[in-house]
Amino acid sequence: MKLIVKFNLVLLLIFAVGFLATGYVSNRLLQRNAREEVLENARIMMEAALAVRSYTNTQIKPLLETQLKYSFLPQSVPAYSANEYFKQLHTKFPDYSYREATLNPTNPVNRATDWEADIVRYFRQSPDRKEIEGVRDTPNGRVLYIARPMQIKDAKCLYCHSTPQMAPRTMIERYGSDNGFGWNLNDILTAQIVSAPMQLPVQRANTALAGFMISLATVFAIIFVALNGMLVFLVVRPVNQLAKVANEVSLGNLEVADYRPSGKDEIATLADAFSRMRKSLKHAIKMLEV
Repeated sequence: MKLIVKFNLVLLLIFAVGFLATGYVSNRLLQRNAREEVLENARIMMEAALAVRSYTNTQIKPLLETQLKYSFLPQSVPAYSANEYFKQLHTKFPDYSYREATLNPTNPVNRATDWEADIVRYFRQSPDRKEIEGVRDTPNGRVLYIARPMQIKDAKCLYCHSTPQMAPRTMIERYGSDNGFGWNLNDILTAQIVSAPMQLPVQRANTALAGFMISLATVFAIIFVALNGMLVFLVVRPVNQLAKVANEVSLGNLEVADYRPSGKDEIATLADAFSRMRKSLKHAIKMLEV
């Protein structure tokens, strides 16, 4: 087996091992980074929802208090404003969904589903937890979610949710008196949940990984060609030339021209040593003939 073939086999083996190891590590890192990016976007959306709720509660609701005596306006409800805000946002970011899942809501639209209710109950049992994240399976695939508890900290909220007798008449006329009551201060009845398909971080990671691995393979191909060129011009050709000279000498042709490569590397040193050996051999043969 020729030297260049051995060299290439070793180089290909090293590349294959390095390529697979790099792909494995990079894939795990990119998957984690993509997941963190999605979760960070979800946290930004949550903060935006809280900002909308605060704006509605402090600036919109006071302006509508007079009208609420004659007709209940859902625009005065912070949860309604947050959901409407995300309906608009959902048109540009359809991969994300927002919910304020509540165990006993006034508006049935906000009623927690089974898995959302489990999250709310978890926060009620673990009041110190401020955020959880996880993955769940759905008919449309795996979904990545992040959730935060929403605790009743403002006594003004109880005006509409303590008892039907305390609630505004117009609200009772709109939603009835069966739901959304019995709330207490510091209760955790709602979970703020942002969900995104798991395929979103996977797609981002796979796209980044494909680009990285293609770049890595391209770099290796360039290095492979460059190393082979260097090996051919710096080692293989000089060694072949020396082999030709040695072959001629072995056949008795002591007058063959010396091979003198340029430079002062190991090949040049070997060529000089071989040239001295050939001259010594030629001189020795002449002495024997005398």
